[in-house]
Amino acid sequence: MKLSGAQIVVKMLEKQGIKIVAGIPGGSILPLYDELNKSSIRHILVRQEQAAGFIAQGMARTSGKAAVCMATSGPGAMNLLTAIADARSDSVPLVAITGQVNSSLIGTDAFQEADTFGLSFPITKHSMAVKKPEELLTAIPQAFAIAQEGRPGPVLIDIPRDVQLALCEVKDFPDYEDFCIKEDMVRFHTSREKMQETIEKMADCLLQAEKPVLYLGGGCNSQEASFALRAFKEVFRLPVVTSLMALGVFEKDDPDNAGMVGMHGSYPANAAMHESDLVLAVGVRFDDRATGVTGKFCPSAKILHIDIDAAEINKILPSALSLVCKAETALPLLTKAVKTGLEKASGQREVTGLGGGTGQGDFSHAAENRNLWAEKIAGLCRENFSFECGCPVKGEKTSGFEGSQNPRKFLSELPSLAQKAGILEQNILVTTDVGQHQMFAAQYYPVKRPRSFLTSGSLGTMGFGLPAAIGAALQNPDKRVVCISGDGSILMNIQELATLAENNLAVTVIVFVNRTLGMVYQQQKFLFDKNYSASNFASEPDLLKIAEGFGIEGADADSDKEWYKKAFDPNRKNKPFFVTVKIDPEENVLPFVPGGKANIEAIR
Repeated sequence: MKLSGAQIVVKMLEKQGIKIVAGIPGGSILPLYDELNKSSIRHILVRQEQAAGFIAQGMARTSGKAAVCMATSGPGAMNLLTAIADARSDSVPLVAITGQVNSSLIGTDAFQEADTFGLSFPITKHSMAVKKPEELLTAIPQAFAIAQEGRPGPVLIDIPRDVQLALCEVKDFPDYEDFCIKEDMVRFHTSREKMQETIEKMADCLLQAEKPVLYLGGGCNSQEASFALRAFKEVFRLPVVTSLMALGVFEKDDPDNAGMVGMHGSYPANAAMHESDLVLAVGVRFDDRATGVTGKFCPSAKILHIDIDAAEINKILPSALSLVCKAETALPLLTKAVKTGLEKASGQREVTGLGGGTGQGDFSHAAENRNLWAEKIAGLCRENFSFECGCPVKGEKTSGFEGSQNPRKFLSELPSLAQKAGILEQNILVTTDVGQHQMFAAQYYPVKRPRSFLTSGSLGTMGFGLPAAIGAALQNPDKRVVCISGDGSILMNIQELATLAENNLAVTVIVFVNRTLGMVYQQQKFLFDKNYSASNFASEPDLLKIAEGFGIEGADADSDKEWYKKAFDPNRKNKPFFVTVKIDPEENVLPFVPGGKANIEAIR
């Protein structure tokens, strides 16, 4: 049968199981939209292309599977590139499909022409420029395989308008499985023989360690990895610290969860890393916001590094032992090896090193010290969790902020307020924008499950929260999604309130209002001698009226003490809600490296 390029794209997306795509049509992608409207795929019409990418991210981050966004050529595709770069930075699987001007016009500065293919190279996992319609038969499943296999990331497919219209003969549609690569066939992946040998050496190092720390990153943010990590910690107790992207892998109220490490992390997490003698780093890349000055980060620790991406091994800090594989693959093997080592050590003080090693270690003495170490860090966690530990500056009450709320207390109470209204904590997903409110949420919102806290970590894109919440709600219609934003970030993509209202999604938007760019304002306060350059808003828009203008009901949490009953009303399952909360910018600031030991030089 003969099919056009546009028909092939739609058929292949349906074959991939795609139910929803987000985007905006334009001249160079109209043939594809013509076929899309005849298909089973639901299209979400956004108001700016960047939001289409973030909606797809909201779907992909909660499901772990590649989602699809679309844009036309030129400015449409270029608007989409920010969301694509964000996905690359946070390892999110996306397939971005962009229209392009007719093949004969490429390179002529035609109307709405831009080199999308070339511009995308540094910010995608892979990019494709399609020249013939038959290429789409393999390009689409290959894009999904690349986006999802190994370290996830975005793949861009740029399709000229004439290719979308051109016909070709199609005998059958390739299967996705034909393009998948087995894990042990990936280049640089640790071989099975080498893996077992390294696992046993890692187990030996762990059993000899007296102050070990388990350091988790976004590569652990899945149900499977979370389960494997919990099984490991049941066998081998040690303090757990996380990066921003690993929030939810361990429950926040786990006594050994020391919290997030880094510039805006917790004191116990920074102290644990600084004093440790061994760091088991899993699915984490030692980001600069976590390490600060690398020479002062966990200075006495031996590093054991497990990561799916070989490029991350030894990139920032040298590792004594490393594995290139999925966390889900390595952790059960490591748990078994450690358990075997503990059983061998039971009842005797000296055993032969595991894996054929010749060294001997007093494992019982190390175990005793490990327990004391774990208790010490757990004690720090109990002592340092306070709603006031965000270093509020006393005596600097800002005019006009009387009656403002403590964001730490507000965020920590959200699940209980939702439960009072009738929605259980396990039925809530959280997205954030980027800035001061994001770090407050990371520190104080009690995240308990993987893939339930969505935030722009590495690229730090303001405007992420609202469209990501829309995507999360589309992917999880049985959940209530809470978008936490600030009065700076929300304006970056506030037009997507129209998309939210149009689709009647269960999203509660909570905006902290402090009339500043909070993170910028704070850094200028402490690092630039209070020279507040372009960080104060001269005007204060009425956000509740704006939301109302888009057709979304709202409430001011400062004056309406029962706002949560409407914001989390289970009978309003398909209704969004908008909430404003006044926050004093002087009384509520974030700590800069509360431990002060590991990386204080990073902010000087």
